[in-house]
Amino acid sequence: MRRRKFIQQTALSAMGATIVPRFVLGGKGHTAPSDRLVLGYIGNGKQSHGLMQYINGPKQTIIGAASDVDSKKLHKFIELSNAQNSAKFSNASQVKGYKQYRDLLANKDIDAVVIATPDHWHAQIAIDSAKAGKDIYCEKPLSLTIAEGRAMVEATRKYKRVFQTGSMQRSSYNFRQAAELVHNGYIGKVSEINVSVGGPVVQCDLPTQPVPDYLDWDLWVGPSLFRGYNEILAPPIEAKDWAWWRGYRDFGGGYITDWGAHMFDIVQWALGMDESGPVKFIPPKNPDSQEGLYFLYDSGVQVNHKNWGEGNAIQFIGDKGKIEVSRSFLRTNPENLAQLKFKENDKRLYFSDNHYQDWVTAIQKRSRPICDVEVGHRSATVCNAVNIAYQLQKDIHWDPKKERFDNEYANLMASRPYRGPWNFRAF
Repeated sequence: MRRRKFIQQTALSAMGATIVPRFVLGGKGHTAPSDRLVLGYIGNGKQSHGLMQYINGPKQTIIGAASDVDSKKLHKFIELSNAQNSAKFSNASQVKGYKQYRDLLANKDIDAVVIATPDHWHAQIAIDSAKAGKDIYCEKPLSLTIAEGRAMVEATRKYKRVFQTGSMQRSSYNFRQAAELVHNGYIGKVSEINVSVGGPVVQCDLPTQPVPDYLDWDLWVGPSLFRGYNEILAPPIEAKDWAWWRGYRDFGGGYITDWGAHMFDIVQWALGMDESGPVKFIPPKNPDSQEGLYFLYDSGVQVNHKNWGEGNAIQFIGDKGKIEVSRSFLRTNPENLAQLKFKENDKRLYFSDNHYQDWVTAIQKRSRPICDVEVGHRSATVCNAVNIAYQLQKDIHWDPKKERFDNEYANLMASRPYRGPWNFRAF
């Protein structure tokens, strides 16, 4: 043994030091276990697979657990997430699986959760997660009802959690550019906005089918009013089509909440309404119409729910120009606005070009991310109020401060009964 090496080892032994691998300590090219953000995924269907890929991007994230009432989806997700973890960390532990999400929340190793369940479960799971001390990423729309959304905000604030709503269009160039152009008056005074997102929610009339042996149907229905199983609501993992629970009352809000939570969200952002909202909702005269409703802001801006020629897209109309925006295009008049470089004194919106890294960074800083729970709640409120107006077929006024309608029936529809042992208000 060389003299220098002998002296070094003797000195280390004298100090009681232990030589450990670099991946334990961290450093360049390595993330120490103590620096990792251990995630639990609740809801393991198709949407969770995409989220797994995106949220795996930040170097700190690792999947620690998963939960689903469908055992096939749970096992498939665990298989995929173990492969993701192994590719990212040489010392990754096996992902733990749970049928009951509250068992996952009881796991002290889990730092944060990703909620990708059907909409009717969002509020209960998010509030339970906040109570359990977990930070939260929750898919849009934030809530099935207005009352649930406010309760999610209150629980998040009470337990000091970092909450990102999955309205990831705010982290996209097209939508940020469009919102900042409107916000800074580059198309003049905006008087009208057209939003194309498909139709409102309908009553579920699907026939009851035998429940598959791999699915706990009672737990899938959870807090909603009970109805029989149908594979359209909860298709098997082998199905190519997406589940369409989104289209039916008690589980989703139709296209109004499915795509509206994206597009009405950008309208809110562009108009500076992230802590407020519209004041009046006017449904079409034809009760069978799937479009034609419009709503008004205090400023006089009118937002029309109608197909203006492009699917899942927004058209801002100002007195000095026009902006049309979707995930696939940004068209402006004047044309140069699409690539405009903003001036130093322009008002800039929150910048994020990665919705998932933004959440992780906010967790590290204990700050609010780009689509905080209040933002998600306000956008979901617009969607839910649109559905209520379509159902009531009455003009209804909304007070964004008090969060109350001027119609007693509309106020009843702003909440819903909870079944069995579930109670989202118990926090």
